[in-house]
Amino acid sequence: MAPGHADAPPAQPAPASSCKLMPLKYETCDVKDLGVLISDMLMELVRLNDGLPLQDGQLTRFHSRAPPSISVKDYLNRLIVHATLSPPILLSMVYYIDRLCLLYPAFTISSLTVHRFLIAAATVASKGLSDSFWTNNTYARVGGVSTRELALLEMEFLVRLEWKIVPKPEVLVDYYRSLVERSEGYVLEADTPA
Repeated sequence: MAPGHADAPPAQPAPASSCKLMPLKYETCDVKDLGVLISDMLMELVRLNDGLPLQDGQLTRFHSRAPPSISVKDYLNRLIVHATLSPPILLSMVYYIDRLCLLYPAFTISSLTVHRFLIAAATVASKGLSDSFWTNNTYARVGGVSTRELALLEMEFLVRLEWKIVPKPEVLVDYYRSLVERSEGYVLEADTPA
């Protein structure tokens, strides 16, 4: 993961007895657990990046005028439930943070960008990775933006990612393992031979 973006410092490990056991395969993990891992990582990035002064020329299409009143955790959970986001879509959204920060240095995850990033990433990942997905009207309604604004966010997102939106499966495995390993209270089940 790119330094300073999705590579937030790991949390201190909890005692193994109090940890939630996560499946080895991300495809079988509960999306709500994955949502907690991702929202925790996003909040660490928000805390880190909100402490940095905003420079001239650093405003992006993803910036809002003020942080939305809904928490990152609640917003992501809303997207997971109402836009039916699967584990591959959620992990792709994390992957997009690193891709976007690498290709678009003005972008950072902050309290002013995280919500718009999430709805754009969810829309793009769903369309790119899933055989069935909702309409932009549905994503916009769920995300609390207008359909026009979502279309602009989606286009900006695709252009900034150079239209490369489908990560390799092993990349998603790496992101999943990294999220679990860096999160307090979660541990991967033992890798035992069959």
